[in-house]
Amino acid sequence: MKISASIYSDKETQGIETTISNLNDSHVDMIHVDCNDDLNVFADIEKIQQNSIIPIDLHIITSHPKRFYPALETFDIEYVTFQYEDLEDKELAIPKEFTGQLGLAITSDTSIDVFDQYAEDFDFILFMATIPGQSGGKFDKSNFRKIRAFQAKYPNKKVHVDGGVNAEVSFILRNMGVYASVSGSYLFNSANINTALLNLKLNEVESHFLVQDFMRDLDESPVVYDDQLNMKNVLEVMNAGKLGFVMVLDKNQSFKGIIGNADLRQGFLKSIDNLNNIDVKEIINRNPLTVKGTYTVYQLLRFIKKESKTVVYLPVINENGQGLGSISFMNLIKGEI
Repeated sequence: MKISASIYSDKETQGIETTISNLNDSHVDMIHVDCNDDLNVFADIEKIQQNSIIPIDLHIITSHPKRFYPALETFDIEYVTFQYEDLEDKELAIPKEFTGQLGLAITSDTSIDVFDQYAEDFDFILFMATIPGQSGGKFDKSNFRKIRAFQAKYPNKKVHVDGGVNAEVSFILRNMGVYASVSGSYLFNSANINTALLNLKLNEVESHFLVQDFMRDLDESPVVYDDQLNMKNVLEVMNAGKLGFVMVLDKNQSFKGIIGNADLRQGFLKSIDNLNNIDVKEIINRNPLTVKGTYTVYQLLRFIKKESKTVVYLPVINENGQGLGSISFMNLIKGEI
């Protein structure tokens, strides 16, 4: 996941040129520039472009975007985002001369469906997980579900996130396949930018979010109930879920096990001469790895690291053994966790 450093969050360094120099040394992926309806922002952008080759990530908050179009034609800016809620006219006729990537920023209260009218021309969405313009806010966990919903609806569009991104949130976002996240207070308030950047890109630290805060809920997970357990249902749910397994629950949501790709293969091989003889109940793995919804991210990582085999997915259960949802690690490499 790329990290975009919010340059105006640096309150300690004297002068933007020094901040740019520090970011050059840290090898950050992008420089995030917040613009609150102020055309003078392009003077700073000019300084950045004169002193750095790091791509610029410009977030414009304005009710009249047309004021910014001439500058967008002049400056070669890699990423430009418009804040949806502030637009008086929701139509954005971006000049064809602008060749960078376009994004739409939305707050936690705005539906992802507003992206529909921009989907043809825009490249990404920016989820504002805290109040726009407020530095140091806490990440709103409702955005985890919104990110998954957007990815399901627009699998070819990128997701950017801004607000409350610390090392823990960064791990969760990386696992979700988020393309880029903006970091301000966490990056610049750290004793060392390089260490903070490493935490955002790779390391994990003590955590506060629980697995149940960012897991796929049951309605997003591949689930088959035991009173509807047959091979056709298992294959259809597994195919639709695209996670390589299905959870088996009873009518009270009690967790009965999983059927994964390996379980299917073994069942097919056992009954290879007559596949109609397969008893689906016999191929259920009734003692798979599971994780509690009350685990923190730190506990989750410690749990995974104890396993000798690669963990690709985990069913999530509660203290009473009922299914809550699932998590998948397909967006992470084994070396990271």
